[in-house]
Amino acid sequence: MAEDLRIRRYESGDADAVWELHERAMRDAGTDPADLPGTDDLRRVREAYVETGGDFVVGVLEGEGDPAETDGDPLQVGDGTLVAMGGFLPCEEGHAEERSVEGAAELHRMRVAPDHQRKGYGRRILAALERRAREAGYELLLATTASRQRSAVRFYPDEGYVETGRSTHGEYELIHFEKRL
Repeated sequence: MAEDLRIRRYESGDADAVWELHERAMRDAGTDPADLPGTDDLRRVREAYVETGGDFVVGVLEGEGDPAETDGDPLQVGDGTLVAMGGFLPCEEGHAEERSVEGAAELHRMRVAPDHQRKGYGRRILAALERRAREAGYELLLATTASRQRSAVRFYPDEGYVETGRSTHGEYELIHFEKRL
C-alpha cells in the first residue's frame, strides 16, 4: 500500500538502485534504456538535480520482503527497497532537447518498479515533487512522456496535467503536459 512508502531525497548510496530501477521500468514500458538520450543525469543525480535548483526523491519500502530473498537485489538500499523515483529540473537548466519555459520546472525520470505498480507509489512521488517544486517557487510544472508509455500517458491527465502538444524525437512520439501548481 502507498502508506508503506517512505519518500526521501536521493542519497549517494542510492545510485546503483536508481539506475537499475530506471532500466527495469523502461524495459517494462517497451523502451530500450540504451535508446534514451541524455540519461547521464541518473549517473550524477545530486549535481544534475539538487545543485541546479531542482530535486530528486526516491520511494523506499522499509524492511520489504524476506532478507534472504532480497539479499543481492540491485534495488536494495540502506533503508529498504527502492521502488519509485522522480525528479524535477528548472526548465532553464534542463536537457538541450527539452522545452524551456522561464519560471517553470520539468519532471524527469518518474519511475515505479514494474512489480510495484498500481499501488499509488507514482502518485505519492508526484505529490512530493509538486510540493517541493511549489516550495522552491515554481508555479508551472511540465512533463513529457513517450506515447508508447501508455501508463504515463494516462497518469498525467488523471493527476491534473493538460496535454499541450506533441513532438517527435528520433523514433519517439513525445506528449507534452503541464500543470499550474
